[in-house]
Amino acid sequence: MHVELQELGRAVKQAQYRQHRALDSALQAVGTTLAQWDALRAISRSPGASARELAAATFQTEQAFGTLAGRLTAQDLVERRPGHGRRIEHHLTPTGRQILAAGHKIADEVLADCFSPLPDADRATLLGLLGRLTTAETPTEPHRA
Repeated sequence: MHVELQELGRAVKQAQYRQHRALDSALQAVGTTLAQWDALRAISRSPGASARELAAATFQTEQAFGTLAGRLTAQDLVERRPGHGRRIEHHLTPTGRQILAAGHKIADEVLADCFSPLPDADRATLLGLLGRLTTAETPTEPHRA
């Protein structure tokens, strides 16, 4: 069976878009956005990480993450501290930890709904296939036909 690769790529993007919209909408109930909650989650996983590390973890540019971290700091969700040299370390505040925890509950509910059409075995297969795609080496040069 031949699969049209552009159709496959679009289907993956559509699923991601649907999931992100649902998460972003639901996270409003706890006063945050998907981008903010994802940043809190990344900081929680790597306390003291630099903006460069956190930008990579959240699929953002350093500039975009810096702007986001500034907003999170202004909302008392994140604390920035001096690190070694010019490094600025990021840590969650108690309020940031509360928002993160509330977001985890919401994300669990939203993702359960998003993946409800798939039985557990299909979810495991999908996770395995996506894992293979994300760990595969990608070419540094675009393919020239």
